[in-house]
Amino acid sequence: MTADSSILVSSLERTLPLTVSVAEVEAQALKRLQKMGRTVKMPGFRPGKVPMKVVQQTYGAQAQSEAIGDVINRVYSEAIVSQKLRPAGPPDIRPVQGAANESEPTELKFEAVVEVYPEIAVPERSGLQVTRWKCEPQAADTDRTLETLRKQRVEYKTVDRAAQAEDQVRVDFSGSLNGEAFEGGSAKDFRLIVMAGQMLPEFDAAMVGMKAGETKTFPLTFPADYRAELLAGKTGEFSVTVHEVLAPALPALDDSLAEAFGIKQGGLAKLREDVEKNLRREVASRCKSKTKQSVMDALLASAFFDVPKALIDSEAQRMADQMRHQMEAEGMQVKGLPFSVDLFKDQAAKRVRLGLMVGEVIKSKQLQANEVQLRVMLGKIAESYEKPEEFIKWTLGDAQRRAEAEALVVEDNVVNWVLESARVEDKTVGVEELMKEANQE
Repeated sequence: MTADSSILVSSLERTLPLTVSVAEVEAQALKRLQKMGRTVKMPGFRPGKVPMKVVQQTYGAQAQSEAIGDVINRVYSEAIVSQKLRPAGPPDIRPVQGAANESEPTELKFEAVVEVYPEIAVPERSGLQVTRWKCEPQAADTDRTLETLRKQRVEYKTVDRAAQAEDQVRVDFSGSLNGEAFEGGSAKDFRLIVMAGQMLPEFDAAMVGMKAGETKTFPLTFPADYRAELLAGKTGEFSVTVHEVLAPALPALDDSLAEAFGIKQGGLAKLREDVEKNLRREVASRCKSKTKQSVMDALLASAFFDVPKALIDSEAQRMADQMRHQMEAEGMQVKGLPFSVDLFKDQAAKRVRLGLMVGEVIKSKQLQANEVQLRVMLGKIAESYEKPEEFIKWTLGDAQRRAEAEALVVEDNVVNWVLESARVEDKTVGVEELMKEANQE
């Protein structure tokens, strides 16, 4: 059996001619049959006493097929090693037709078509343009965050006046389209915050000015991209009866608020200190994430190489499966729905291309995580825990959690390596804008 030189078919696809000895296949098949004969059970024979001729008649074709597979796999593996190829996926083994006048060939010929990993050149960092994001929280940002905390403890009290923005109203409503009620278009004793975006803007606007005991009927046009296709772009009619109007009552900004958030000592001053510390940690994390994305975008833009189709197909399938599982977790009925893997191919190709580039950077520049880096990173994360050392021990004590933490360190190493010599543009962003961007992602 021999493995001839590979033939280049495309930039990543290789075709390897494989030659298999018929004698070796027959010897392998015989060994399999002999092994079967020691344990096979057949009517009329005791276990292990079945004549080899009978075993061969029954299992000969199976043994022959398995023997051919084993020999081909060995020859293919030898070819891969000898030619120093890095397969990106399993090979496609195809038989090659022999000569028409060759009645009893001594050799079987096959060809293995396989994709290999591309040759990847790490880009010069000086040619990469990246953005490093910065954000410095101000006192006003802390004040806004405290106001958000107050709103989390809001209480609603009944008032005898017309509803206005931020009030809570308790209502009955029913909707119809062309005089017919539609599914999900009605509710009783439903509570909503006026102008908070729970309902469509026209519905919210109709609530403003209504008092308890009043009923209003009004038209409402559904957006063209409304989730219910039956209603999308159409104008229906709603009838709403208000039973109660409740005004928001925010708690005082004092030590009692701090205690409500679990602060036993230090009161409002300690709450403000904690809010500021957490805010700085949060904006630092989000700026770091934006900077990392800029670095990855720059590396992707410099990745000028073909990507194995096998890797793209695998990643696209993984993305499709992930989407299906996510939809199921959210309670959506997805059984029977067609999930075309092709929908994910473009994004999958980008992910694979970037992954290959980043992997080459890590390997060639030796950016693997070390123990010191790992513990420093975990120490920063653990600052928000009551018992930091227990969190670090818990993470390092599990192989999967440790691997996930090491992956984060490696990402940081790649980002820092690029920033050292790239053309870096520093940009400052405000806290409100930064948080708004994150919420839209």
